[in-house]
Amino acid sequence: MQITKDIQYVGVNDHQVDLFEGQYVVPNGMSYNSYVILDEKVAVMDTVDRNFKEQWLQNLENTLAGRKPDYLVVHHMEPDHSANIAAFLTAYPEATVVSSAKAFVMMQQFFGCDYASRRIVVGEGDTLSLGKHTLTFVTAPMVHWPEVIVSYDSCDKVLFSADGFGKFGALDTEEDWACEARRYYIGIVGKYGAQVQALLKKAAGLDIAIICPLHGPVLTENLGYYVNLYDIWSSYRPEEEGVLIAYTSVYGHTKEAVELLAAELEKNGCPKVTVTDLAREDMAEAVEDAFRYSKLVLATTTYNGDIFPFMKEFIHHLTERSYQNRTVAFVENGSWAPMAAKAMGKMLEGSKNLTLCRNNVKILSALNDESRNQIQALAKELA
Repeated sequence: MQITKDIQYVGVNDHQVDLFEGQYVVPNGMSYNSYVILDEKVAVMDTVDRNFKEQWLQNLENTLAGRKPDYLVVHHMEPDHSANIAAFLTAYPEATVVSSAKAFVMMQQFFGCDYASRRIVVGEGDTLSLGKHTLTFVTAPMVHWPEVIVSYDSCDKVLFSADGFGKFGALDTEEDWACEARRYYIGIVGKYGAQVQALLKKAAGLDIAIICPLHGPVLTENLGYYVNLYDIWSSYRPEEEGVLIAYTSVYGHTKEAVELLAAELEKNGCPKVTVTDLAREDMAEAVEDAFRYSKLVLATTTYNGDIFPFMKEFIHHLTERSYQNRTVAFVENGSWAPMAAKAMGKMLEGSKNLTLCRNNVKILSALNDESRNQIQALAKELA
């Protein structure tokens, strides 16, 4: 795939993977992106997952058409991008590796060699001239590893953004960008909003026409749309007005309460209501929706004097990713000693700028007139 006159795509699509990073369901696979800049000197931008070494090296050979690469630029050392550094340097013994100081420490850990005799260490503001193309390097620590750098090609106005602006899904499948980019961002990068904000501020000073991420499609149009979403996500602002009801239910009574609440919210004109069963639906999708919408209802049973395990896992995912700036309500169920609301509140104590609803719901085993009235009151407050 030709990106500009001098920049070619040499990455691969992975339809073998079922769980990315061992936890994220990826029904449409993944792409591992790598690029080549063909100038007076040739720079290869990152490698791919180890399972695609031969395909990637063949892609590279076909694109080089007899030329030899001068540089391998490593933006990020996560193995889905760096696994073939050693193979590349064996295939092209005259090439030099260009990366951050911390990346070379990781190369020693991964490959047993830090390539001291064939490396260029770069940091903030350093440049690499390829001819008419000059790469300027920008450090991006903890987006989402400490060694990360991004680079900007001033000739073609291309930002090589490492894992930034990436998404789940291979490039040979058609799907909405925002949904899988949001799930990717919240799940993998979401904890590091402050660091992403810092990188966005640096990027704001660049004239960017194309974004080349390490996962997902090359972005060439309406870049403001993508940057705006990253700004929203990394500043922990709600993307949409709406309510996510996340619940667990053992014998169906809490589920019945949730269904009643959803109906009442819609009756009260709530613009968007999404319901997710945490025990049965994809946890990463639920976490994504919690960050997407402005309001969250947590509904669960008291379990062993605490809360149901799937709810505990869900709240842990939220707090681990700095969940904040939302309205939260509790629905608890308990037959003899309801403790769920207290336990959920305690788990969220460290979260910033949460508005807790006044009209929480307490169910004693099954719905009755009192708890139905509480649900109606909560629906009105949320709407």
